Amino acid sequence: MTLSPETIAPTAITWCDDMLLGYTPMDHVHEEFVHCVAAVQAASDDRLLQAVQRLQEHLKRHFDDENHWMTEHNFPAKECHINEHAAVQATVSDVLAQMQQGNATNARPLANELAAWFPGHATYLDSALAHWMCKLRLGGKPVVLRRSLGNSDTQP
Repeated sequence: MTLSPETIAPTAITWCDDMLLGYTPMDHVHEEFVHCVAAVQAASDDRLLQAVQRLQEHLKRHFDDENHWMTEHNFPAKECHINEHAAVQATVSDVLAQMQQGNATNARPLANELAAWFPGHATYLDSALAHWMCKLRLGGKPVVLRRSLGNSDTQP
């Protein structure tokens, strides 16, 4: 993951039903991820290091869980997915190391990049894993019930 100094003005990330993928353990960890990123985005300067540390701890558990599911259940696209997790973890570790040296310049851009990265990662990589896990455990695709249907012109 590359941090861009010209990161677009941040939009606070918030959890919503549109982020549900239908595999409950993954949905729970994704909701926690969104809260961790939002906490970094909103942290005061004196709480920023603590928020990034919490994000790093979360990502270790989050990615370890997903990597374990992929490896244990022979998920076909695991290599690409695991490599993306490793890149994100490396970036967060680099930013945290900079912060521990007194340079917090990249902390908020990191959160903003993660907020922009997550929807695509979830839609393309995590949704495939959610389908795989549901098929293995339940014999079919996940069913997702969303409270916010958005545009009334969408099909039922």
